[in-house]
Amino acid sequence: MTDCIVLGAGMVGVGVALALQERGWSVLLVDRSDPGTETSYGNAGIIQTEAVSPYALPRAPLELLKAAFGANNQVAWRLRDLPGQVGPLSRYWHNSEARRHRMASQLYARMIRRAADDHAPLIKASGAEKLIRRTGLRELHRSVHSFEMSARDAERKKQEFGVGSVIEDSRAVSAAEPSLKAALAGAIHWTDPWSCSDPGALVRSYVSLFVKRGGIFQHSDARSLRQDGSGWQVDTMEGPHRARHVVLALGPWSPEVLRGFGYKVPLVIKRGYHQHFSGAGPKVPIVDVGNSTVATPMRAGLRILTGAELTPLDSAARHRQLNRSIKAISELFDIGVPLESIPWFGSRPCMPRMLPVVAEAPRHNGLWLNFGHGHQGFTLGPTTGRILAERMNGETKDIELHRALDLQH
Repeated sequence: MTDCIVLGAGMVGVGVALALQERGWSVLLVDRSDPGTETSYGNAGIIQTEAVSPYALPRAPLELLKAAFGANNQVAWRLRDLPGQVGPLSRYWHNSEARRHRMASQLYARMIRRAADDHAPLIKASGAEKLIRRTGLRELHRSVHSFEMSARDAERKKQEFGVGSVIEDSRAVSAAEPSLKAALAGAIHWTDPWSCSDPGALVRSYVSLFVKRGGIFQHSDARSLRQDGSGWQVDTMEGPHRARHVVLALGPWSPEVLRGFGYKVPLVIKRGYHQHFSGAGPKVPIVDVGNSTVATPMRAGLRILTGAELTPLDSAARHRQLNRSIKAISELFDIGVPLESIPWFGSRPCMPRMLPVVAEAPRHNGLWLNFGHGHQGFTLGPTTGRILAERMNGETKDIELHRALDLQH
């Protein structure tokens, strides 16, 4: 019998598999697909150690009206898609209130600020250095008001959390990004983040490291999970497999599996789109703040990514938000031509309290949970993997954080 089965071979799943393996556990890692081919493939590939606060929903009346009528590109939605998310969204909005958001940020920052340090030994051991750039993330501002607000926020983050940044005026931005076509109000160059030229390849490198160290990867449908005496069992392509413990690291699909065990997990689903283009784009990853758009150089081309669309997992693709993002980046850089005919999309699983679930299920011994990372699964995979492995191994490290990451009743 294996010590643990980890369901989900994205960044979050392989992060906990490696952390358990380091503690001497025998681990089977399973997924219905090949490793790193779902959300872990399609993200921006940025290890965002500057993102010390989780994304909040707008609460100011004007910003709410803009979101409601689609006047900005930050959030897209359709009325028919909302009924299933009204409860989770209302709680998420409630927790976006300034005081509650600050409290969540204090806990969130403890994880985010150590993320690069948790990735570093895995990058080195897996031979993936060629995929990593330590050049930061540049936040571009078209409006003076937006730039000044962000500059104040950068100073606060530097004082409170030690986040590194350089405030760049219009001339400095143009010098740093000589291919810029438009004059900007300014930029914040966050100097701490790392970026990856192929997020899916980094996940596969980590899985290869896991296998090299004695782990096993097999294909399996997580819906086959069932209790088996004092342990757990799943059906893999090679047959049934038993373990004393199981970890659900299935991202937005985690609640579906948990429903079979009597848990109703409120989850806000934020879909994101991307498409690659032939142009060189910026030298380092950029965020066009006014258009809620990211553009980053990848092996596959210039990847342009959107903000959030509030929609169920199985809804049809809508490209209005992506088209706005493409137009916005084309105003700043020569983006070239599309390299795919059909854009990619994937879903970010966001818990209403803005912190991931990294804990044992409250009513089932040996059923462990690691999901709900929102926009930062790629960043936090190794970090929450280590936190969950500590809890599974009976290590007492940060009790306050551990309690905050429990699945709330």
